[in-house]
Amino acid sequence: MSEKEYEASLKSIETENIIDLYFYRPIGFRIARMLCPTGITPNMITVLSIFVGAGAGWLFYFTNNLTYTLLGILLLVFANILDCVDGQLARLTGIKSEIGRILDGIAGDIWFTVIYVALALRLTHLYGTAWFFVPAVAAGLSHLLQAGITDYYKTLHLYFVSKEKGKEFQRTEQVKAQRKEIKKRVNKFFYVLYGSYTWVQERLTPALQAMLRTLHARYGDDIPESIRLRFRRQSRRLMKRTIDWMTFNGRTFVLFAVMLLSVRWSGLVWVYFAYEIVVLNTVLYVSVRKHERMCAAILKEEA
Repeated sequence: MSEKEYEASLKSIETENIIDLYFYRPIGFRIARMLCPTGITPNMITVLSIFVGAGAGWLFYFTNNLTYTLLGILLLVFANILDCVDGQLARLTGIKSEIGRILDGIAGDIWFTVIYVALALRLTHLYGTAWFFVPAVAAGLSHLLQAGITDYYKTLHLYFVSKEKGKEFQRTEQVKAQRKEIKKRVNKFFYVLYGSYTWVQERLTPALQAMLRTLHARYGDDIPESIRLRFRRQSRRLMKRTIDWMTFNGRTFVLFAVMLLSVRWSGLVWVYFAYEIVVLNTVLYVSVRKHERMCAAILKEEA
């Protein structure tokens, strides 16, 4: 495996966590490289990952069945490998589109929506009450918020790496402008979702938005290297300490443990809802607060 070619298939090593860097990404790279001459597009891989991830959720519905549980875990791992493949294939072949990027972001949300519904149905049938859909919905909404902020911070980090790597970082007004140029209704729908997602991200990060406005007004797109390096250094530290807990790996580490234990104690799956709602929302709160403090400090120096 060529080290340079492998690095070219990544957005940036700075935003990858250890499990991705040494497990998911190398496997994804090998598959992507094999697919390069086939004509298979990144969007095809993304759609396949949606069905694979949803299949994992369906298998998690079944109680006291080790085989189905292990298959569900393997399918979810494979879905995440495919999620790596589509992005790496796009970067290796140059086949990229805004819709593809948005679809890629939605794919993981679909996997976990099916998982939350499956776990809620499992608990409903075990205990004879549909009230378990309440924590399932709360966990799902929490997941969307956590994933949205995590993606926003990582994309922002790329913006401070270079103009080229930061092209995906967009503000609400940019998304709206692009949406007006789109003619297909399906594509417009994706842009409406993306615009709503971006709007929420911006409302949760006022200090960050103020910092970006100040830097843009003063430097345009040519932010001084000293500011870029300072931001990246602090951002990387924050990603390692807190933000990465809200990624796929931080989430599935607990999910897989709960699912394996639930083969013996079937009702234990409620613990995963508690982890999403209590633990990861606490991590979200701490991450946003620290990130906002970091941005406010940079803003103060630039004022």
